[in-house]
Amino acid sequence: MSIILSLETSCDESAAALVSNDKGKIDLLANEIASQIDEHSNWGGVVPEIASRRHLENLPFLIEEVFAKSKLQIKDIDAVAATVTPGLAGSLLVGSITARTLANLHQIPFLGIHHLEGHLSSIYLSGNHPKPPFLVLLVSGGHTELIKVDVKHKYQRLGRSHDDAAGEAFDKVARLLGLSYPGGPEIQKIAKSGDPKKFLFPKGRVSKPEGGFYPYDFSFSGLKTAVFRQIEKIRSENKKLPIEDIAASFEYIVAEVLVERSFKCALDQGLNSLVLVGGVAANVRLREMMLAKASKNSIDITLAPMEFCTDNAAMIGAAALLRLSTEGFKSSMELGVSARWPLEKSDLLYDPIPPF
Repeated sequence: MSIILSLETSCDESAAALVSNDKGKIDLLANEIASQIDEHSNWGGVVPEIASRRHLENLPFLIEEVFAKSKLQIKDIDAVAATVTPGLAGSLLVGSITARTLANLHQIPFLGIHHLEGHLSSIYLSGNHPKPPFLVLLVSGGHTELIKVDVKHKYQRLGRSHDDAAGEAFDKVARLLGLSYPGGPEIQKIAKSGDPKKFLFPKGRVSKPEGGFYPYDFSFSGLKTAVFRQIEKIRSENKKLPIEDIAASFEYIVAEVLVERSFKCALDQGLNSLVLVGGVAANVRLREMMLAKASKNSIDITLAPMEFCTDNAAMIGAAALLRLSTEGFKSSMELGVSARWPLEKSDLLYDPIPPF
């Protein structure tokens, strides 16, 4: 059995967790998150300088708290892990330097984790998770991707957004409607009393240079523009803005596009298991539409636990445990951080000569 202290500081959530594996099962021993949403909402989005400063302030207390709650001591852990890419460089540095310092002081391995691999690994924190190969819809504030997960940490991106991620679209449309940041929860809240079929917004498609469309790719920029034009039209007619109906119609079309293209991809690729992870995976309408579609197809659907959809350190610990236990991976103490790095090259994070 291995015990890992894991840290997540890629954006605006400071998080620490202790995870262990016993007989192939990942157990969460303690998990703490300090959210910065209230502070960043004053600016309508994440301010990188504020985020890194708060990570620096919060992380020591979060680490102390997970050890207190688990009744473990630093001498009990076998490795330390931290997110090193992608994310805000200043924020990533706080977690990475903290993890490497602890690993050096206590002479234990350090593992640098790809943030998206963390999201993919969040499914292993559920009681009933699929075995590879399976298809993952990763949908969050910064990413909307369809990824095939194979054995031995092999990943293949089959679909992606060419502009805004779904979570970004929620934030921008919320701003158009005068709602606060983050937009996803706010739109979900008011959409409950709206008519999802009131406005017919477009399903963004991405054209191929040679003609036709990429079947599994996404585009939400045009959808945001369509919402803006609808709002401007209503205001020009001096009518009351039906915020609830606009929110419901927007939320519905985003969920419908995500579900349709995910199932098409899974069926075309011959994969009978589909997994939903990421911050937007907490959206109730999306989860309901995913389950409804699954019941009509011969595809098993697995939803990441609600508490592990948004950024957290438990998912980083799960990814680290899988790396450590299956292949004995560990990262160089010289590994830095990177704002961008392809998931397909995540194995390079464990090379003796680090990629960055």
